[in-house]
Amino acid sequence: MSSASPVLSRRKLPIGIQTLSEIRASDAYYVDKTGLVIDLIESGKCFFLSRPRRFGKSLLVDTMKELFEGNRALFAGLAAETRWDWRRRHPVIQISFSDGVLQSRMELDRRIHDILRINRERLGLVLSPGVDPADVPGNLLDLIRMAHREIGQQVVVLIDEYDKPILDNITDARVALAMREGLKNLYSVLKGADAHLKFVFLTGVSKFSKVSLFSGLNQLTDITLDAEYSALCGYTDADIDSVFAPELPGLDRERIRAWYNGYNWLGESVYNPFDVLLLFRKRRFQAYWFETGTPTFLVKLLTEHRQFTPDLGRIVASEDVLSTFDVDAILPEALLFQAGYLTIASFEELPNQYELTLKYPNHEVQASLNGSLLRSYAGDPSEPGRHTGRLWRLLKAGDVAGMQALFHAFFASIPHDWYRNSPIAQFEGYDASIFYSHFAALGLDIVVEDTTNHGRIDMTVLACGAVWLFEFKVVELVPQGRALQQLKDKGYADKYQARSEPIHLIGVEFSKAERNIVRFEVQTLPAAAAG
Repeated sequence: MSSASPVLSRRKLPIGIQTLSEIRASDAYYVDKTGLVIDLIESGKCFFLSRPRRFGKSLLVDTMKELFEGNRALFAGLAAETRWDWRRRHPVIQISFSDGVLQSRMELDRRIHDILRINRERLGLVLSPGVDPADVPGNLLDLIRMAHREIGQQVVVLIDEYDKPILDNITDARVALAMREGLKNLYSVLKGADAHLKFVFLTGVSKFSKVSLFSGLNQLTDITLDAEYSALCGYTDADIDSVFAPELPGLDRERIRAWYNGYNWLGESVYNPFDVLLLFRKRRFQAYWFETGTPTFLVKLLTEHRQFTPDLGRIVASEDVLSTFDVDAILPEALLFQAGYLTIASFEELPNQYELTLKYPNHEVQASLNGSLLRSYAGDPSEPGRHTGRLWRLLKAGDVAGMQALFHAFFASIPHDWYRNSPIAQFEGYDASIFYSHFAALGLDIVVEDTTNHGRIDMTVLACGAVWLFEFKVVELVPQGRALQQLKDKGYADKYQARSEPIHLIGVEFSKAERNIVRFEVQTLPAAAAG
């Protein structure tokens, strides 16, 4: 008689918990990153890490704090327990802007003074005589020097969400610039205090240039694209399968991977922890991360730059471009990458730099971002939801005629004044972007400029047991009747004959004057003929 399979014990899900002590005290799940943390600490002195919001950065910073303060009991059974020198403890100055929204330079300076006061009280120190209480850099420098002198060990400075006061005001350039100068005033102290510092770690969402924010802090090593630390924040596939094994029964493992995995910084891909933990609690696949921060500013920026949405999942940019972000120089591709809406698909090493190709990290981001873009393009937030739901049903039914009616109705529903005033509506690729984002909002398998031995198909969609090949034309630029004909003349269906599925050749022709589809021709090759 065979023995019964062991029952896996479910533990507390650490949703919203950002301190190591609370996780360990509550016997919650914990993914051990302490080995990587010690590797980092042993490799240098001053580091910077950029990761998207809700990626576990605050927990990482708190874990470093507990290590340097020597709280050994919290690390029992973890990698750090046998690797860390628990005899030496360092004073830690912890600065975080994660809480609340600051709306002026005055509020920022007040918050900084409060943070420094709390650190002084925790370390048992008082402001030195002669130091102006209103002097932000003077206060921090005095705190660092006193901590080193009084406690007898070099100081550790940990800064969490270092850029949040700027990002919270990014739509108001005047306030954002004031916040940048206020933070620069604070961070500039670190360069002159080097002799008193054991370790410095800054983390946030965006990477602002050293010139604009760090005032010569050249010793700061950026590990954002360091393959060794790609999984320093986030959960790996192995973490899901081992640590969270008790939560997996009843959930489709491949679907978990498709929905939430895929974030990559030149190393091992990871899942967003926030998504995974809420999935395990609610047992439903939803856009948990995306819904916590609808990217209104990002959508506005993409619209102003007339972004051709089919290009979003295949942007190619240099490492320098993706690492460039400032209040007065916001590049859409840099914001998309740093904020987590795009991630690295591949890279190529050129003579003096890396060239990175980007992609959507997963189903959640592809579908949700394109849904947001559609709402912006329609001029009516309620329209896209109705249309994408109907499109899915039409795809399942193989109803190509219904698809024509759906898109014709969508373009017809766009208000005239919005069409006339919106910068994206004047863009030549607007019509094709509408088509693409409808399919992308469903999270479907899409190939843009799909290469064949005869040319490139504008868009291929593999869905519902069929192949959908699209060619787009504008009749003011190309004579009518050319879209479907090109699909046939180029033999584009040949590439997909081996799938033994129906292949729909769909030629779509737009008129800029009529602001709608003027020709929608279809030829369907049945599965038997295709095979």
